[in-house]
Formats: sequence, structure tokens, C-alpha cells
Amino acid sequence: MKLHGYFRSSASYRVRIALNLKGLRVEHLPHHIPRGEQREPGYLAVNPQGLIPALQDDSGEILTQSLAIIEWLDETHREPPLLPKDPLRRARVRAFALAIACDIHPVQNTKVLVRLRQLGLKEEQVTDWARWTIREGFAACEKLVAGEPGPFCFGAAPTIADLCLVPQLANARRFGVDVQAFPRLLQAEAAAKAMPAFADAAPDRQPDAE
Repeated sequence: MKLHGYFRSSASYRVRIALNLKGLRVEHLPHHIPRGEQREPGYLAVNPQGLIPALQDDSGEILTQSLAIIEWLDETHREPPLLPKDPLRRARVRAFALAIACDIHPVQNTKVLVRLRQLGLKEEQVTDWARWTIREGFAACEKLVAGEPGPFCFGAAPTIADLCLVPQLANARRFGVDVQAFPRLLQAEAAAKAMPAFADAAPDRQPDAE
């Protein structure tokens, strides 16, 4: 398999964790987002959205969107499972993951922040927007798992919720968000980071890390 990604991309980070948990080896193909390499014709032929990541399987089929890739990996390589068997629990885990992947991450990622600058916002305003987005989303996420048994977001083993949380906390720190306000999220992060699958997926451990 081949993974088109970028070391600092939180969506790529999620997929790297999933691949590690499943014990799968991939060829990493980096595309430097700040330089706009994800918008070059060669990559647009792979993913017309011009977004990272994309995964090419051994037959040449290409999958896009990080959560779709992760669920495909979970369905084709079932151990360890990343979603609970119980339908209600699955829905709750998915809801948490989507709260990050759809409601926090997209509106503070590079594409949106670049557009805010193009519209004339000062750099301080752009950064404040990113921080506000993360803080508001994390406040809700903290409540979503407040009553859940730990140490992970939803119990004793990591799920797609943790795969989304850990990269987003890394983003939060990069933007200077005070994450100490979210102790339950930090508990889940600590449990995850103790696992080699999470630690080895960290941005600073990737071949294209700067």
C-alpha cells in the first residue's frame, strides 16, 4: 500500500495510527502542503479534491478521506477493532470522531486559514480564529466523554475517537491553546501516547518531518 500524506497533516496522522495499530506497512509518499504540492496535477489525478491523505491499496484502488480510509482498514483488517460491536456505542464513537474530523479540524486547517488571510484578516485574527474553533469544539468533546470509562475516550482500548483526538490535540498545542482545560481528553491522550502505534505515527517521527 501507498499513503499520500504530509507529516504535519492531522488527517494523515489519524491514518498512520490506524495502519500502525493494524500492523500494516505502507510506502509513504509526502506532499508538502505549505508549498502547495497537494494541488499539483500529478496529485490531483490521485485525489481531485487536492486533500491529504489518500491511500492506494495493493490492487491500485485509491481511497480518500481519512475516516473512510480508517473504516475500510477496520473492515478489511479486523484486529484490533477500532469501533465497538454494539450499534449504540458505535454511533457514539463515530459522533465523537466526526465532531473533530468534520467540525473542528476543517475550519482551522491550512486551506481555511489561507483563505482568511486572503480576505484581509491580520495574522493575529487568523490565529485567534483557529484557537476559538479548537477551544469550542474541545469543550463539547470533553462533555461527550466525561462519563465514559477510561483510560481511552471510550473504554479500555483505542477507537477511531482516539485516532482523531490525538492529532487534534497536537494541532491545539501548535496554535497555543491551553489544553489543560480538558482533563478527560488529556487522560485519553496519555493512554494513547503510551502505545508505540501512536508514538510512531507522531509528526516528528515521519521521514518528511522538518
